[in-house]
Amino acid sequence: MIRLSKQWIQHNQVGLYAVAVLLAIGVGLGQPSAGSLLELLINPILAVLLYVTFLEIPFVRIRRAFRNGRFMIAAFGMNFVVVPVVVFGLTRFLPQEPVLLVGVFMVLLTPCIDYVITFTDLAGGDAEQITAATPALMLVQLLLLPVYLWLFMGQQVAEFIEAGPFIEAFVVIIALPLALAWATELWADRSKRVEECQDVMRWLPVPMMGVTLFVVIASQLPRVQNSIGQIAAVVPVYVVFLVIMPLLSRLAAGLLGMDVGESRALVFTSVTRNSLVILPLALALPSGYALAPAVVVTQTLIELTGMVVLTRVVPGWLLPNAPSQTPSGT
Repeated sequence: MIRLSKQWIQHNQVGLYAVAVLLAIGVGLGQPSAGSLLELLINPILAVLLYVTFLEIPFVRIRRAFRNGRFMIAAFGMNFVVVPVVVFGLTRFLPQEPVLLVGVFMVLLTPCIDYVITFTDLAGGDAEQITAATPALMLVQLLLLPVYLWLFMGQQVAEFIEAGPFIEAFVVIIALPLALAWATELWADRSKRVEECQDVMRWLPVPMMGVTLFVVIASQLPRVQNSIGQIAAVVPVYVVFLVIMPLLSRLAAGLLGMDVGESRALVFTSVTRNSLVILPLALALPSGYALAPAVVVTQTLIELTGMVVLTRVVPGWLLPNAPSQTPSGT
């Protein structure tokens, strides 16, 4: 019964997210005064979201998964070499306004570490390989993001990049939930009751994502509702990114002779972005960059819509199960 309930939640998650978004829009427009209070909840809710997400990571199997060096090299190459080149090219078509560019760079240069696992699984990809790569992807993106921002925006970066918010976000929202999840898994191996609690908490990633979307959108909408036109300029860039990256990932997977599961996993890690985890960094920007958080959240809304399509297109057309579609390497 529990398994069926969790499966239902996972397979209907996009609909649940849509409900959360609609409710958030209603609250954001109807009760704008609630925005400041809701904004205080963003970081704690993100920490809980990451904790229940990290509980999905089979830490005891990570070492085995890391032995697949081909996938790890491909995932890092796509996310930290190919994606930056694509993003830099796409942003040449945007208005060269720092407030827009910094939001787009922050979100598109950081690979997803939460719902990418679920969407990979829904598309029949190798979710275990994704979960194994998650901690390393998180650490590397936080280290490289300031470097990419400096390369792409030059001296403007000095206006808004401070080490404090980055370190705080990593410790509070990433490192602490990750450590707690690891400790929970170790404790569950020794305690039946903790194991049962862990099983219950594994229902929570999708509901917590819905809560996070609600809080983020409801808190940010009142701040940016008069600037929707500016924010809309980034939508085509996000859409084109959703189209380009699966194709490039499919090409890379073919060149490396990956099997179907690995190939699908590579597609999803290359295309899904870390918008909700990077959001606290955007919120920490100076007042002149007040639109940046909305630019980040806009990517989430576009991406979730794209995931509805990709979970069908990837297994149905881009990387079907037919052996002839996946190079055997012989």
